[in-house]
Amino acid sequence: MELNLTKPIVFIDLETTGLSITADRIVEISLIKILPDGNTEIKTERVNPTIPISPQAEAIHGISLDDLKEKPTFKELAPSLSRFIGNADLAGYNSIKFDFPMLAEEFLRADIDFDVKSRNLVDVQNIFHKMEPRTLVAAYKYYCKKELEGAHGAEADAMATYEVLKSQLDMYRDIEYKDKSGKKSVPVTNDIHALSEFSFHTKNADLVGQIIFNEDGKEVFNFGKNKGKTVESVFTKEPQYYDWMMKSQFPRSTKKVITSIYLRGFNKASVNLK
Repeated sequence: MELNLTKPIVFIDLETTGLSITADRIVEISLIKILPDGNTEIKTERVNPTIPISPQAEAIHGISLDDLKEKPTFKELAPSLSRFIGNADLAGYNSIKFDFPMLAEEFLRADIDFDVKSRNLVDVQNIFHKMEPRTLVAAYKYYCKKELEGAHGAEADAMATYEVLKSQLDMYRDIEYKDKSGKKSVPVTNDIHALSEFSFHTKNADLVGQIIFNEDGKEVFNFGKNKGKTVESVFTKEPQYYDWMMKSQFPRSTKKVITSIYLRGFNKASVNLK
């Protein structure tokens, strides 16, 4: 079904230096304008962010600072981008949480008042999630083609989870995941270790993913002001941060992990003093 447009709508996608709306910058922007008559206009630009690109972001989009050193800054591009967008409505994927506020932040930084209040904002990801709920009942219906009787009873839910997993194995026979080196692709079969590896978005050091392992196998913070920094280096420079975490409402399992890291650093320091 084609869109019913009374004015243009621009589909936006951004590649950035990282995930912070305020601290990170755009490195590539693509704008696809759909006009009411059905015609399409496209504007894609690479942008010199003037700040480093995080290794995690570069690994995803493959754009390095060397690729951008001769490119214009966002401030230089901002007038033409603003004219291209005009009064159009906006659409994107995960755009309400990220792309739209990131774009607005960049425009404001370039002294252009980018108003979103007068526009319709469409987020395709949110529509997807609302129409395909991420619940066990929905998963059971999708994978097993059956209604889940007794939903939210522990036994029924546990049995349904088992059946869903078996159906997933039948459906996703060609899925692969990267091994610990990050280089070799390994097929996800009915092997439990493979399924465990594939189950995580990150390699967690604690159960809830507040502390994760980076590419070098070191524990790093996955939240807050120290996100991406190694736990050991932060505790060395700011031992009060460890005290704050121990007094705060973190899970005991997380406190156990950070205590182990804190003591490890303390022991290293003691050895160095000898």
